[in-house]
Amino acid sequence: MSELSDKLDERQFFVARIEETEPPQGMSEGRWYQYTIGRGDSAITGIRSGSLQSVKRHAEEFAENLNQRSALGYSAYAARRLQK
Repeated sequence: MSELSDKLDERQFFVARIEETEPPQGMSEGRWYQYTIGRGDSAITGIRSGSLQSVKRHAEEFAENLNQRSALGYSAYAARRLQK
């Protein structure tokens, strides 16, 4: 891989990991998964209930949304602005 494509890949958010976990305290039983969205040396971790496929789809959509916001010049870590 070229140095330029390595640098481009570092700017893209991606689903780095999904693993089954225990339900958060006080939450209903069922299947819970912890997912990690990565970008360079940064990571965003979330937890969600559902099937592995539904959690994977959620994490992929989340990563894509972050990439779209970054492409538009918005900070991926800042709260969204409300439309008036």
